[in-house]
Amino acid sequence: MYSKVLCYNEQKGSYILNLLSSGKNPEFFMHFKQEDNLLKNFYLKPKFFLVIKNYTAPQFVKDLTAGIIVAIIALPLSIALALASGVEPACGVYTAIAAGFIVSFLGGSRVQIAGPTAAFATIVAGIVASQGMDGLILATIIAGILLILMGILKFGALIKYIPITITTGFTSGIAVTIFIGQIKDFLGLKYADGVKPIEALDKLKANWDAISTFSWQALLVGAVCLAILIIYPKFEKRVPPSLIAVIAGALMVAFIPGLDDGVYTIGELYPIPSGLPHPTIGGIDFSFSKIAAVFSNAVTIAVLAAIESLLSCVVADKMIGSHHNSNAELVAQGIGNIASVCFGGIPATGAIARTAANIKNGGKTPVVGMVHAVILLLVLLFLMPLAELIPMPTIAAILFMVAYNMSEWREFKHLIKTAPKSDITVLVTTFVLTVVFDLVAAIAAGMILTFVLFVKRSASETCVNMRSADSTKTDGLYMIDITGPLFFGAADKLQSIKPETDTKCIIINMAGVSSLDNTAMNALSSLYNTCSKENISIVIADIRPQPLSVMKKCGFTDTLGSEHFCENSDSALALAETLV
Repeated sequence: MYSKVLCYNEQKGSYILNLLSSGKNPEFFMHFKQEDNLLKNFYLKPKFFLVIKNYTAPQFVKDLTAGIIVAIIALPLSIALALASGVEPACGVYTAIAAGFIVSFLGGSRVQIAGPTAAFATIVAGIVASQGMDGLILATIIAGILLILMGILKFGALIKYIPITITTGFTSGIAVTIFIGQIKDFLGLKYADGVKPIEALDKLKANWDAISTFSWQALLVGAVCLAILIIYPKFEKRVPPSLIAVIAGALMVAFIPGLDDGVYTIGELYPIPSGLPHPTIGGIDFSFSKIAAVFSNAVTIAVLAAIESLLSCVVADKMIGSHHNSNAELVAQGIGNIASVCFGGIPATGAIARTAANIKNGGKTPVVGMVHAVILLLVLLFLMPLAELIPMPTIAAILFMVAYNMSEWREFKHLIKTAPKSDITVLVTTFVLTVVFDLVAAIAAGMILTFVLFVKRSASETCVNMRSADSTKTDGLYMIDITGPLFFGAADKLQSIKPETDTKCIIINMAGVSSLDNTAMNALSSLYNTCSKENISIVIADIRPQPLSVMKKCGFTDTLGSEHFCENSDSALALAETLV
């Protein structure tokens, strides 16, 4: 006898009703009668609750080890990315703690590590400069709500509609902007009073204007730390190179005479408080005018958080051979971002580098992300004064490596060499707009350009050819062979068909037509009207289900007559010979 159970389908991110005797071995199941009332919520089930049922002590030891290593990696990165975002260094740590814990606890991936990322740096810096921290908090809360709605509405699958040319273009563009933004601290430059550039090109100009303030001490510290970051991993992979660079930089400034001149530390510029702030959003203006002012920024944060987190999940899936729940991940990202700014943090998303480090160090469950957040909290409570000793050139060197690693220059180079010209156009356009303007303009222009080029390419693949039919019995029979999709971009090819003067019947062979839209249907109706005036019959041959469905809905099958639809071109030719 078959037993009904609800089985979680990781690939689809939802629960489906299966029969236990079907031989399937689901990761998780419950009897239908026990979970009947919760069926509608199953597709948002976090991975934590799926894996914890069979959790073991040996796995916890592995997760604890991986969590500690990820925390060590995340600490300097969180501080560096906060500074790159134009906020206090502690804000990055707050983000890694709050968002890191919640996304792991509620997320749809086994191994995702969330926190501040380089992709947000320039966006956050721009929002803070124009709207202040209150504007950033409001924009992030709205973005969090949008992410939650995206997950509830099952928008997680939409990530597949964003082409690689756009993601590579804006990722490489962000890497360039981060690199440009760190030149100042790497060289020890000092801007003139009142000079606070936001855009990449403005920063380049400001750096050039301040070149006379160059500090060889800062360059020396930065160069040594950068060399450590590049060379150290070739010999030792167990200890994060960023930790070694931080220690080396701090020791150089502290113990080498004269080196502290011209080298600022984090503590000299940004005092770091110990402890996690109490959650609050008090004082935030939730008026309609303020929401309208930051809404475009909120959409940018939400879209970027969704894209980067789901891309990180896809990368992780390939590494561990699993499938994430994209909709649950979006909901978790939304809640995590709201919690982050409530605790004094900044926008967060899935961090590909930290996620990969988690996997490489044996992490296999969401517990790793939760452990990493707890470790960072302990550091914040007891060891944060030590972070104030980190030199700013060291932070710049770390961000140089972040920019290099996220630049995807190999993928960029590969696409330039191998991709069609249309894809290269999208890639370069997205890249340039990200550097020169901002991510919103880059993604919007990239998607519009992709759509236009796709329509053009699809239209070019549609062929409409009129020829004499292979009939030995009757003259005046013509065949129109159509291949490719019939849509608005190719409708003009139908409109260009002009029947010959001796035409008595036209057979339209639609075996190669995969789809039909209303614009093309109107063009087909126009051809029918023209033929009717000339007493020319029309026969449709070998039509597929989707085009036939469109014809039925708009009444064309009734107009033409169902008897004028044939299974193949041979039967259509036989019918046509009887109509003339």
